[in-house]
Formats: sequence, C-alpha cells, structure tokens
Amino acid sequence: MRALGDLHAGVPVIVQTSEAATHHAIDAMRAGAFEFLVKPCSLERIAAAIDSALKFTRSGSQGRPVRRARTGAVGFGDIVAASAAMARAVELGRRAAQSLIPVMLEGEAGVGKEMMARAIHAASERSARPFVIVNCAAIPHGLIEGVLFGRDASGLVSGEIKGKFAEAEGGTLFIEEVSELPLPVQTKLLSLVQGGEMETVAGKRPRKVNVRLIMATNKDLIEEVKAGRFREDLYYRLNVFPVTMPSLRRRKEDIPHLARAFVARFSAEQRLVKPLAIDAAALALLTGYDWPGNTRQLENAVFRAVVLAEGAVLGERDFPQILSQVQSAWPSSDAVGTRPVFTGAQPPAAIAPEAAPAPAPLGETASADRGAPVIDTSANVIISTDEAGNVRKLAEIEEELIRFALKFYRGQMSQVARKLGIGRSTLYRKLKDYGIDPDDPQKHAA
Repeated sequence: MRALGDLHAGVPVIVQTSEAATHHAIDAMRAGAFEFLVKPCSLERIAAAIDSALKFTRSGSQGRPVRRARTGAVGFGDIVAASAAMARAVELGRRAAQSLIPVMLEGEAGVGKEMMARAIHAASERSARPFVIVNCAAIPHGLIEGVLFGRDASGLVSGEIKGKFAEAEGGTLFIEEVSELPLPVQTKLLSLVQGGEMETVAGKRPRKVNVRLIMATNKDLIEEVKAGRFREDLYYRLNVFPVTMPSLRRRKEDIPHLARAFVARFSAEQRLVKPLAIDAAALALLTGYDWPGNTRQLENAVFRAVVLAEGAVLGERDFPQILSQVQSAWPSSDAVGTRPVFTGAQPPAAIAPEAAPAPAPLGETASADRGAPVIDTSANVIISTDEAGNVRKLAEIEEELIRFALKFYRGQMSQVARKLGIGRSTLYRKLKDYGIDPDDPQKHAA
C-alpha cells in the first residue's frame, strides 16, 4: 500500500483479508485503505466495494452525502451498509417493504432505526401517504393514549381530535420505544391490531384503521414480557417481522464511509468554499473507537469537527473528545506494554477469603516509566464470605463486581458489558436493580 501510494496517490485501495481483528482494520485505514473486507466475501459485496470506490474517486472527496433522517424521503440507497451485518438488515428491510405486516426494529439507541423505518415506508406501496412518528419515551404516560388515539373536546379518548393513528391514515405509523407504552394503552393497541378498528366514545361505531405499523425498541422485549411490563399477546402480535439493527462497534467497516459522508454533508451545510477532507489517521481513530452512542454519536462528533475545523483536512486532533477517551482506555487494553500493573506478592485470586483485606476504593498511582496507572492489589479483591463466615449471596458479589468494572473502565458502558460477558441491555437493567444511575455510572462506582 505504501508503494501504491508513492506511485498513484489518488488510487483507492481495497484490502481483503481473512483476519477480522479490529487492529488489522485500523492499520489498513492508517495506511490509507478505502475499504476493508473480511473473507468469506461474496462477489456482489466485492463489486459493491469497487463501485463505491470508483464513485468516490470520480466525485473527489464529496461523494454522495447521507441525507438526514428527519429532512425528507430516505431510501435504502441512503443507508451505509458496507458491513455484512448492516447489509443483512437492509435486505430484511427491503423484504419488509414488500408487505404490510408489522415490523419490529430492534437495536441500541442511535443505530438508525428511524432511518430504516423511513426507507421501508419509502419503498412500500404507501410511500405517497403520510409517515408519522411517535416517541413513547418522550411523552408522559398519562398523555400517550390521547396522543395515539385522539381525544374529544372534553378530554375523553375518542379520536375526534386527531391522534397519530388518524394522522397516519393510509400511511405508516412509526412507534419509537414501544416498550414504554403503559399496560392500559398496550391493551387498547392489542385490540386495534387484532380487529383493525379503533374504539370511540360510547354510542359511536368503532372506526376502521388503515395504518401500517413499524415499531422500534432498544430493550429486550422478551425480558420486558418476563418482568410483566409488556403484554405477551401484544408482543407476538407486533413481533411478526423483527429486524435487528447492529451497533456501530459491530460494523466497523461502515465507519469510514459514514465519516466521509458526514464530512461532505456538513461541509455543504456550513457552505464551505471547498469540502473538507478527512485523513487516514482520523479514520483509524474513529474506526478504533467503540461508539456507545452509535451512528448518532459519530454524526455529532463529525459535525463538531467540521464546525471547529481550522484546516482543509480533518485529523486526529479535530476529534479531541474521542482521542482522549481512546487514550484513557489504553492502560486497560490487551496490547503488550499497556496492561495495568498489579502490585503485591500474589494475585487477588490466590487470597484466601478469611485472609483477604477489606474492600477499598480502586486506587491509582502514576507509573514512573510509562505513565500507566498502577492498581493496588487490595482494590481488586471481592470478599467471598460474610462476617459470620458464611458464603455471601451471589447478588451482593455481582453488584460489587459491576461497581468495580464501572470504575476500572471509567464508565465506558460498552467495554464494561463486553468484559463482564453480558449485553448492554442486561447491564442497564442490573444498574437499575442496584440503584446505579445509568446516565452517571461513575458516581456510584466502587
């Protein structure tokens, strides 16, 4: 790649390898690769990568910017799907658009569920009809029923004052965070889905409803059903065609494409004389980050960089917040020479329960040679017995371990969940169980 760069600096390079490790992708991006493909890779996928590289080269650094999900029609062609995981989601979305069955979009916040919903609507036979959005998490529980089904002048739910179902008549209603619906509203929604009719005030006949439903959730609805917060019969009525949207950390091949598209779009929106470019080091930095906020967080980071840019090319220093978080995670990475140093005569696992010291807050001191934190052994101990000498409850030990992990990984939720071997949704649920604020996890960390 270095030789190619010396001979033909403007030629895009596509790297194909059987090694799927993240550091290989980062190395390739640092060397200037346009795209990184992992074997096995279909001929269609390779052809799409070549086509994308050619289009990008012909149009310079501008490319075709991704349209904002909230500013008009969005098609499947506007969704970046260089990765196999996202390509599968897009293919499922295309199939869903060919029918009118309810669609359930599953995935973390910020992965692009609304964009997928808009693309499904735009590709369906209802594309000329309204696309209406209602976010259940943003509406007080006492008002959700009226917002969905409408109210009369006296405040009774009747549909005389238009609700979202009436607004979406003939089109598509996109219900975000459907898990937040109160149980009484779930009952009414179930009745509507089963009969296709919406009840009105007493004395009036039920009104037929002609609306295509697309739902979205960032929670595990099966877990919500088990906990009694979501009706099981409604779940099976709505979860007819599930589409899982992968998190950005699971489709890192898409990050360079998204970053370039965002840079081009924001350059145009800021009315810059010449669109900004983004260098290989910055792309490698963005590719190496886990993006707990997913595509939305990446979009915001690029927007900030474009607005504050002082040069014609965005580099690592134009993403100071991402750079500082990546650097702060280095001491806990698996790279040689960057692991935390544990001091003491023996590892914590070898300490007998009766001889173990009392729990102490995680302490860090600066290392004289590399500047990495030196973590005291006493901070890495979980007592297995109580004061009476009995084995402690599993929940107590689990809570201590979670609090320790939150401190150890500085509140980086993706890393905490991955190292504990649980999903993010499970981690958030456990945080609530133990009274830890998910929005400020370090406040209650060990």
